[in-house]
Amino acid sequence: MSVLGIFTPAPTGTGTGASAEARPVPADRTAAAPAAVPAAPLPGQAVPAAPGGRPIPAVLGADLEVPVRGGRLVPYANLDYAASAPCLEPVSAAVAAALPAYSSVHRGAGYASQLTTARYEQARHTVRAFVGARPGDAVVFTRNTTDATNLLARALPEGTTVVVFDTEHHASLLPWAGAVRLAPPAFPGEAVRAADEALAALADRDGPKLLVVTAASNVTGELWPIAALAHIAHRHGARILVDAAQLVPHRPLNLTALDLDYVVFSGHKLYAPFGTGVLVGRPDWLAEAPPYLLGGGAVRAVHGAAGTAGPTTADTTGADTTGAATTGTAPAAADTAGTGTAGTGTAGTGTGTAEVEWHDDPEARHEAGTPNVLGAVALAAACDALTATGWTALVREEERLLARLRAGLAGIEGVHELSLWGPDHPRVGIVSFVVDGRTAREVAEALSNEYGIGVRDGKFCAHPFVRHLLGGIKDGGCEDTAASAVRASIGIGTTAEHVDRLVGALRELVSRG
Repeated sequence: MSVLGIFTPAPTGTGTGASAEARPVPADRTAAAPAAVPAAPLPGQAVPAAPGGRPIPAVLGADLEVPVRGGRLVPYANLDYAASAPCLEPVSAAVAAALPAYSSVHRGAGYASQLTTARYEQARHTVRAFVGARPGDAVVFTRNTTDATNLLARALPEGTTVVVFDTEHHASLLPWAGAVRLAPPAFPGEAVRAADEALAALADRDGPKLLVVTAASNVTGELWPIAALAHIAHRHGARILVDAAQLVPHRPLNLTALDLDYVVFSGHKLYAPFGTGVLVGRPDWLAEAPPYLLGGGAVRAVHGAAGTAGPTTADTTGADTTGAATTGTAPAAADTAGTGTAGTGTAGTGTGTAEVEWHDDPEARHEAGTPNVLGAVALAAACDALTATGWTALVREEERLLARLRAGLAGIEGVHELSLWGPDHPRVGIVSFVVDGRTAREVAEALSNEYGIGVRDGKFCAHPFVRHLLGGIKDGGCEDTAASAVRASIGIGTTAEHVDRLVGALRELVSRG
């Protein structure tokens, strides 16, 4: 298996472990830690870069101190990277450098506008290179992964059928009205088989097909066999969308080598928390779809005169995003441009009609309004920083800390790691667990209030998947803290002391009974 764990399906199998007592978890949903833990560097010792690479960059907030019970201040142990990662120092520097000359992009003759436009478009090229996109692929900046996924959902051709696993984050599960939903697979090979069978069953159904899958689980960190799934999708004439939000902060991604059609991810998980996400992929569906938003930047020209009778409203809703994913086909996107394709459409309200020529270029077509230039600059700077450091050093350090964390948790009686595919399956630095006799909220609050440790508790916007990992127990949604888990996630700013503090704190909490 490649160290990246995403190019070939992993060995099959399930995990082992004892069931929880107060909150039972099926044995095959818990995972033991690796047997060996690499030696840790001395406290404060810098992590070297790979040969020819730069030192691993620092994150802002590494020296943050937080209050704990008793009024003391302690260094903050941030183990919540999977929710949002802190800003890298080179990312902050890039944003600061862009601010003095900041201006609105495109069509400005002034120097500041020209410079800002160049930075914005260079960010697009940087992101394209970072994910190994094809030369003709579109790179559309959005607000976040959820926004990028919904953009593609609006752009689906009429009659598209979507196939999605119940293991997905809600951002990938909910936008598809009428999706075919697949149960959580027991092992990676079953994921491939289930997708194969589902797409084969749709062979006689008219319209395009789209398979939606995560690259790395936001709940367990486990890596999915996206190369094999892409191969299966294409064998059936379908396309594949990969949610890479939890992959790209931890592993390199090459869209071309993996033969992926679409990829989405967010800057705020990639050490660039400035409100930008991205959709990268094949341009044809995007170029033919109605604009995601109506407004300046998406149009080539607007014609028509006031006083001419026109439609009472312009339909700007796009595809229905409120429908629950069940089975069937996704409805066609609403026609916001009159024709729904590149060229001339009609939009207006009341007494006027506007004849609109929309951009053929899918990037301009779906980026109406003033874009988040600084967010794009930040995202590109994060891509550059990780690439310059070298993935060998980044992956090696993450795997060292992850092994230390999982071994520590496995050594505490009453703490159970959640896993879909067992302890030996490759994963990124995300670990979810439950503690006998305590709710996830109780554990998370104690870790924060007594030890200065930040973790996440809940269902992590993946309710069906977490419910499955907890044995299918009923839950009351977001506010039900009993049917929840604790998630610790590591990143560039994580240290061995942070990991050891978490393990020690959990050991103390469990010992209290």
